Amino acid sequence: MKKIGAILLSTVLTAVLAAGCGNNTENSANSGSGGNAGGGTIKIGANLELTGGQASFGDSASKGAQLAVDQINAAGGILGKQLELVVADNASKSEEATQAAQKLITNDKVVTIIGASTSTNTLGIVPVATEKKIPLVAVGATNPKVTVDERSGDVNEWVFRAAFIDPFQGQVMANFASNNLSAKTAVIYTDTSSDYSKGLQKFFEETFKANGGEVLSQESYQQKDSDFKAVLTRIKAANPDVIYLPGYYEEVGKIVKQAREMGITVPFLGGDGWDSPQLAEIAGAAALENTFMSNHYSPEDTATEVTTFVDAYKEANGGAVPDGMAALGYDALKLVADAITRAGEADPAKIKDALAATKDLQLATGKITLNETHDPVKAAVVLKFVGGVQTFEAKVNP
Repeated sequence: MKKIGAILLSTVLTAVLAAGCGNNTENSANSGSGGNAGGGTIKIGANLELTGGQASFGDSASKGAQLAVDQINAAGGILGKQLELVVADNASKSEEATQAAQKLITNDKVVTIIGASTSTNTLGIVPVATEKKIPLVAVGATNPKVTVDERSGDVNEWVFRAAFIDPFQGQVMANFASNNLSAKTAVIYTDTSSDYSKGLQKFFEETFKANGGEVLSQESYQQKDSDFKAVLTRIKAANPDVIYLPGYYEEVGKIVKQAREMGITVPFLGGDGWDSPQLAEIAGAAALENTFMSNHYSPEDTATEVTTFVDAYKEANGGAVPDGMAALGYDALKLVADAITRAGEADPAKIKDALAATKDLQLATGKITLNETHDPVKAAVVLKFVGGVQTFEAKVNP
């Protein structure tokens, strides 16, 4: 009897332990599917360029997003929970962005992801977010194919963005060249390794030609190139009224510096990829005179939402003035937070639906409504460099 009792007791204990293990497994699965079900925080992933060629972008976006998280948490959080920003470095590479997205979703159990700062890196995240059914809000990606599949023409159901898109940005600078600078001829100098740069080139060219302008030539370079003198010699000989340079700050700074050293004095025009404090360090303040860029906002804007953001960012970051990517990181996080609030729970599918319904949300870069392709409808600004510092030149509504 003692032997039988021992066997029965062992059997009961085994069953209890097995049930306990089963419950633990189930709880873990539930936590993974909802990203914190039953936890004290709501995890939001940030897939950003913290190292590599676009590290300045990722650093700014991360600080902007963290400011938004801190403000929301200080006000009591969302749905009774605090937000937790989980940041992953994509090293400014598309393949690393893919791996970072997988880690954020599988290991960190985030309910949504913001990022990346560039179009090429964001395109590395899109397939993962789509497969795993996790909403993605791109921070600075402006290429149209981030939210719309270029092969099928279908909207990427799980992908949204905080930034305006390249067709608008390219049109803004082409119209500025034609109307404000009275340019009749242009040379376009494109980074052929960048989806962002190639997109801007296309839309600037179309609009500039439609305005009656002539594109004298199209030149190309690739990221990490450092000697641009041969191409600049051809550009100088062409003698255009303006040079459109849609690239990122690292190469742009070197190109503008070398161009000025060679005696090229015509205006350079570019996009939001110029927006980094490092641009003036690379090019030099003098070389940036007579250069212009399109961007998402200006810290000189006197609108209440802008001054409030700028003051808060300065206080949190030792007096540093927030650039456009900081504002976009802030806005991307606020977009997600607003969607979670309206969804009523931190469920990825419900967050996705709420994001698609975003309308007239007042953020740092303007009042945002997401259209049928998940792109924000909002204004752009044109900035002029004076003494190496961005100064407000014009604001352009869509």
